[in-house]
Amino acid sequence: MNIMVEPTAEKHYDLIVIGAGSGNSIPGREFHEKSIAIIEKGSFGGTCLNVGCIPTKMYVYAAEVAQTVREADKYGIEASFNGVQWPSIVDRVFKNRIDPIAESGEAYRRGPKTPNIDVYDQPARFVGPKLISTGQGDDATVISGDTIVIAAGARPQIPNLVIESGVKYHTNETIMRLAELPKSMIVMGGGFIALEFAHIFKSFGVDVTLVNRSPRLLRRLDTDISDRITELTEKAITTKLGVEFESLSEDASGITATLSDGSTIRGDILLVATGRTPNGDQLNLSATGVEMDGSSIKVDEFGRTTAPGIWALGDVSSPFQLKHVANAETRAVRHNILHPNNMIPMPHKNVPAGVFTQPQIATVGLTEQQAVDAGYNITVKIQNYGDVAYGWAMEDTDHFAKLIADKDTGLLLGAHIIGPEAPTLIQQLITVMAFDLDVRKVARDQYWIHPALPELIENALLGLEF
Repeated sequence: MNIMVEPTAEKHYDLIVIGAGSGNSIPGREFHEKSIAIIEKGSFGGTCLNVGCIPTKMYVYAAEVAQTVREADKYGIEASFNGVQWPSIVDRVFKNRIDPIAESGEAYRRGPKTPNIDVYDQPARFVGPKLISTGQGDDATVISGDTIVIAAGARPQIPNLVIESGVKYHTNETIMRLAELPKSMIVMGGGFIALEFAHIFKSFGVDVTLVNRSPRLLRRLDTDISDRITELTEKAITTKLGVEFESLSEDASGITATLSDGSTIRGDILLVATGRTPNGDQLNLSATGVEMDGSSIKVDEFGRTTAPGIWALGDVSSPFQLKHVANAETRAVRHNILHPNNMIPMPHKNVPAGVFTQPQIATVGLTEQQAVDAGYNITVKIQNYGDVAYGWAMEDTDHFAKLIADKDTGLLLGAHIIGPEAPTLIQQLITVMAFDLDVRKVARDQYWIHPALPELIENALLGLEF
């Protein structure tokens, strides 16, 4: 008969943080007297800093510059696009900016200014109640903690077809560090990661083919927004929508894909952008009594898991895989650990999102269909960019803002914008929703600079009928 013996911790901590993305902000001056372990198997800064929000937007900005040059003739400007210096773009983003920040973040946590913190660079795996197997370099160890925060993030979700085919593929975690710019690429997916990278590489001169099994792109957004981005994307790049991949193969010339409509497409490389999955399944959570809710770690409104003293935040547990949400959850969990008798709930109300495609998209609150399904008596206004002075100056004919309000209360239920500077323009509407402001007063009781793009919001608000 084999008797299982529970491992013994070699070192005990007051606090253990798994993941050095948003979780790295948990230890602050209030924890200076506490012993702390940070476990991070990758680069400090997490997804956002290293392979997500920040580097992708640096690429997006470069893509927008390239796109502006291409369209200069429309405004009477003589300019020509002659290509990109890919190595210079990569170095600008990573060698000169991202990598030094990540390295300095780790050096700080390992350095003399935080003597109460130990850093482990091997994967975390629970081996008993509040017992974690990890390590530093080649040295494995088991540690324990009074309080544990799981902020282990998420990873790209790879379809079985891709894995079983054996072809080489890229994700958001590798595509930005390519040794050279491909001449052509296949993009698998129709979400924001797929569309942002399709925009980036198309703007850089790559022949992009985007394949998505749904006939609509960004299909979870408001229907009008989804329909318009689908329409504009189909004009800008080669798309195969409403079809699935049947097979994938690879030879010296690149990737060949056979699709469910019988067509065959080829590309130098394949980008898989079919979503991201939380990393909780890699932590052996059952050993410490932490339950899952589907693919995410189960937490209550305060960020507590089902195991006493263990918390979770960010992509590993949140319904929103967004950096600003992870940061807000970090502040809530940090407060709740320090103030167990005065806890605050996770801030999940009126969560906005931005998509940095061409054109940009921003959204907050309910879609029109969600508002109808919820039983609201709604009023809706779609305001075109081209109908305000600055949009007219831009000769804009494609973009709009859509507002949905409650006719009975004057409260804004949802805001959705597709067009230039959408994530910036929506911020005022986020404020309107956060503070329950009556849209009728918001429209009339303040100045709106003329002729500036925020008049798009002013006119949309004024156009709501009550």
